[in-house]
Amino acid sequence: MSNRRCFLRLVAALSGAGAVFTATPAQAVGSLVDVQLVDRERSQPLPTYQQRGTHWVAGRPGSRYAVRMSNRSGERVLVVLSVDGVNAVSGETAATGQVGYVLAPWQTTEITGWRKSMSEAAAFYFTALPDSYAARTDRPDNVGVIGVAVFRERETAAVLRQPAPPLAADARPDESRSGEAESSRDRASGRAAPSAKSAAPMREERLGTGHGERIYAPTTQTTFERASERPAEVVRLRYDSVENLLASGVIPRPWRRPAAPEPFPGFVPDPRG
Repeated sequence: MSNRRCFLRLVAALSGAGAVFTATPAQAVGSLVDVQLVDRERSQPLPTYQQRGTHWVAGRPGSRYAVRMSNRSGERVLVVLSVDGVNAVSGETAATGQVGYVLAPWQTTEITGWRKSMSEAAAFYFTALPDSYAARTDRPDNVGVIGVAVFRERETAAVLRQPAPPLAADARPDESRSGEAESSRDRASGRAAPSAKSAAPMREERLGTGHGERIYAPTTQTTFERASERPAEVVRLRYDSVENLLASGVIPRPWRRPAAPEPFPGFVPDPRG
């Protein structure tokens, strides 16, 4: 059965990787495709920590973020993006065979939210687990992890070897409307998507990703045929608040050398009182 499908293309894109307990603000994770989380308000990559082979990102509750992906190859690749165990394009419980985004050779782009339509997305923002989109759709078990499954493109006819558009998203035609259907359900229930600024989780709460305000994110369509049903690479990033990562030992607490008493500190001071 052919896995060639019709895809969505994002019109706008950006041009542009230790030991246990290491962190660097600009560290990317992945070999075929580098993956980072970016603070959208500060336009900076979020600090990434490594503990026993797991990469962690420290997020700020209430802040909007984007998933930055960089194709390090000279070929187009398909990336299926999972946020908290939910497909970021279709809203389905994530699986590697689903809809995703296509990156052109050496392309870098940022995914800023849940795909709602051909022109809009609902912003990603860090929030308490109960307010996360996954929990609010009764799927809280995988909150706190970003997953990117990377697929190479099958060698096919010359028409598919033409220069690729800046970015594209894998979507079956009727799947591209899934966001609009969800929006209708939200309106029918009278529940508005929360504002990122209103999210203020307690420190003991685990972080999840909320369903924020609508942002302009236009798309078009292209095609892509996977070279294999199995991904060439799967990138995983876990995330939580700084307080929780400190408490769990992912972020080492700063060590300060205790002050040593000096036998000759200076002249005699007056006593207090």
